[in-house]
Amino acid sequence: MKALLGNLSDADIRLLRIFMSVARCGGLTAAELELNIGRSTISRHLKDLELRLGMTLCHRGRAGFALTQEGSQIYEAAQRLISSIEDFRNQVNDMHRSLQGNLSLAIFDKTVTNQACHIDEALAAFLEAAPDVFIDIHVVPVNKIEKGVLDGRYHVGIIPSHRPSSSLEYIPLFGEQMYLYCGRQHPLFTQTESITPEIIGRQQYAGLDFHSPNMEVTHQLGLNKVATANDQEGIATLIKSGCFIGFLPEHYARTFVHNGDMQRIPSPDYEYHCDFVGLYRKSPRPTRLVEHFLQALRDSHDKIN
Repeated sequence: MKALLGNLSDADIRLLRIFMSVARCGGLTAAELELNIGRSTISRHLKDLELRLGMTLCHRGRAGFALTQEGSQIYEAAQRLISSIEDFRNQVNDMHRSLQGNLSLAIFDKTVTNQACHIDEALAAFLEAAPDVFIDIHVVPVNKIEKGVLDGRYHVGIIPSHRPSSSLEYIPLFGEQMYLYCGRQHPLFTQTESITPEIIGRQQYAGLDFHSPNMEVTHQLGLNKVATANDQEGIATLIKSGCFIGFLPEHYARTFVHNGDMQRIPSPDYEYHCDFVGLYRKSPRPTRLVEHFLQALRDSHDKIN
């Protein structure tokens, strides 16, 4: 297939939105509920989009669903396009002084059990003033949050602070204490006295696979990393296997410890503190809608701190 793409129409944008839903859901069947249309209709729309763009976007059939290389690139480009459209709509609403539109947030995982985290209170205060805004929350790794905020996919990100970017603004929010844990089947589980760095250094360690405070501490302490995960739940699963040690937030690990599935490794040298920040792009400046949420975010944490 070969085609030149001319002007985009409303129909093209609708087809792109359908394609994005299918890609996000991982297939036509899973997208049926989100889109509220049948598989045959979704398949026809995807075919129409492929003809319009002149390329195959995905493989679909008995072997399963998978994006092609071109499909992955179109998905990334479509996300930027839709984000730009939403930004334009929010700016127009700004001119009319109305708080309407979409607010897209990206949050690092396992913050909801942190009692120092008050994102929920910020949302409640924001929605009281802007009840018609559609909230879209994504829980993704730190590197994807930063990239998504920079390219406009997310309006606000919330991450553990680790390396500032000159293109982003930061708001101090809350803290999180990290300890080293092992599972019930691990040889160190029954240790009650402080364990030496030499013994810890010989253990198989599981860490996060992207640049973060976790990765920085892993290198500083010289831990024997033989397994990785892209979120805290993956690290917890590896720890529970009894084959690995790893860092987890104290508030998240508390239930595992209470149930006897994990134990904190007693060593004062193997713990660290994370400071979480809210972040947003310096340019273009946030719309009035986003500014309202940022202020709610500040207020909900300032009153506690």
